[in-house]
Amino acid sequence: MLRVQHLAPALTVDQFFSHDTALALLGAPLPYGSGAALPIHVSAHRPAGQPRRREVVGHRLQARPVAEWIAAGVRVEHPVRAWRQVAVTWGLDDLIAAADHLVSPRVRFATVDDLRAEVAMLGDLPGGILQRALAEVRVGAETAEETAVRLLITRAGLPEPELNWTLHTREGRFVARLDLAYPAYRVAIEHDGRVHAFDERQFARDADRWDDVRAQGWTHVRILSHHLRPDPAVALDRIVTALLSHGWRPPRR
Repeated sequence: MLRVQHLAPALTVDQFFSHDTALALLGAPLPYGSGAALPIHVSAHRPAGQPRRREVVGHRLQARPVAEWIAAGVRVEHPVRAWRQVAVTWGLDDLIAAADHLVSPRVRFATVDDLRAEVAMLGDLPGGILQRALAEVRVGAETAEETAVRLLITRAGLPEPELNWTLHTREGRFVARLDLAYPAYRVAIEHDGRVHAFDERQFARDADRWDDVRAQGWTHVRILSHHLRPDPAVALDRIVTALLSHGWRPPRR
């Protein structure tokens, strides 16, 4: 972010941050482990020339109306266009996580139809990666980790969970907002990145909430980072065990 803020005043009126840089400025999750290692991307539309600076990867894009988007106080590419741009270098699951962020009700940078329209207008890439990503984008996921858990679940053939489902008591009292939920089986799944582990008061509130969820007859499955990496089978086993204990049975083949 500091590199971008330092560079922004040097951009011409035709130039803007694009690709990975635009998505990062929009708060979208980046590929796991990439972080600050990603280069800064700056683009301009034809007939303007390609940006040429030592600090950036420059792009000269096809002529089309300029998208006037501002993020973190700087000019950025339209979110939908930036998502398509990174498909050249990003993996499938990273594209899905970024798209989940763009269509999330929390930010509403785009709709799934907006993403489809961009692909229909400019075409897909070899291997159809954009269409494959669109098939697994869902409205409601709020973090890349939630998306990772959902993809793990659905690709294993388990039922698709509800996203950010609100649990109430029978009397209507709010209990919790659950990352992923199976109301029919009373199983709640949450990815815990341990961001609250160093805040004793928040950790205590979380623990009370987990107890409250269980008090409603639900099983609360906490998925930690080490359950997903390096072996996601650990997380999957925890989820399957919870579903089986509440009456779910795999479909017969």
